[in-house]
Amino acid sequence: MKTAYFDCIFGVSGDMILGALVACGLPITYLREELGKLGLHGFELTEKVVTPSGISAVHVDVMTEHQHEHRNLSHIIEIIGSSNVSIKVKDQATRIFNCLAEAEAKVHGTTKEKIHFHEIGALDAIVDIVGVCIGLEYFGIERVVSTPLRLGTGMVKCAHGVIPVPVPAVAELIKNVPVVRTLIEGEMTTPTGAAIVTTLASSYGYVENFITKIVGYGAGSRQTEDYPNVLRITIGDAPGSFDMDQCLLLETNIDNMNPEVYGFVERRLFEAGAKDVFMCPIYMKKGRPGTLLSVLTDDGAMERLLELMFMETTTIGVRITRVVRKKLKRDSRTVQTEIGPIRIKVADINGHQRYTPEFEDCARIAREKGIPLITVYDIIQKQISL
Repeated sequence: MKTAYFDCIFGVSGDMILGALVACGLPITYLREELGKLGLHGFELTEKVVTPSGISAVHVDVMTEHQHEHRNLSHIIEIIGSSNVSIKVKDQATRIFNCLAEAEAKVHGTTKEKIHFHEIGALDAIVDIVGVCIGLEYFGIERVVSTPLRLGTGMVKCAHGVIPVPVPAVAELIKNVPVVRTLIEGEMTTPTGAAIVTTLASSYGYVENFITKIVGYGAGSRQTEDYPNVLRITIGDAPGSFDMDQCLLLETNIDNMNPEVYGFVERRLFEAGAKDVFMCPIYMKKGRPGTLLSVLTDDGAMERLLELMFMETTTIGVRITRVVRKKLKRDSRTVQTEIGPIRIKVADINGHQRYTPEFEDCARIAREKGIPLITVYDIIQKQISL
């Protein structure tokens, strides 16, 4: 699997990621060409090789005409959506901006739809985020893995005044993400950099069985004698046919709830965005029989699922663990059978396909046709194996 490993040696920002991708071999002319498809004006990309601490790195600067329009999220999404960049770039960039807007909205006590200020709408932020997505697509990256994010300390001046480091938006973005806190003065991880990494990274830490192909260093704007302000990106292959993503596992032990409630809670959790919900019988303190309620989710749905768990069960505490899932490549399709159209899941393992009919479709046909459910499964399996 083609993997980009982000080594956040001294933090991360949008221009550092962009510089590292250019250092890896992303042609600046290609980048300018693709960014031109956004239909935006008033900016120019420049690249410069610098050598902090003797390390050859590329610094990419987004030169603007100091317009810095205060665009809101819907405007940005419209710019990206109506452009001629690829669907994959559109999807990734939109997700990153949504993530950034949610963090800024939380900080300012409003909604992401009402966010309308410099940090979200600056032209250089749009160029950085879309440019990074273009670069990852250029290299055919299938997975991004990152080291823990490094954070500085002290205070920094921004459009809203003097604020603490890490800045509030970064503090929101790094929730449930491994970080390394340092005593280095100043901003090491910017909101744009944090939004890119936390949106795209499927895991944090090491990559097993990784074969390095390309290494590039991107330099940040601030240079210091104390440390090289660079980000290293390593591009290579991680053998294996499995997809991988990162989830949160929410778990709680319950021993004092009416068992009739569990089915209702399960349905509510799935409706609220849980990837999976399951329960196991356990023995708790004093030999009490209980139930382990486990919920698999992503960062975006965590808060509403936690609220549901606290409201709809008798629990008073939930454990949160970040986990990595390896899974088969899969898609969904509808097939025509002699008993009607059926949706099936198709999983691929080393070139061999495995078919699984959707239960709800099978149950509906069994009711409509008045035939046993197992007969429906038999008919479908025979037809899709032809």
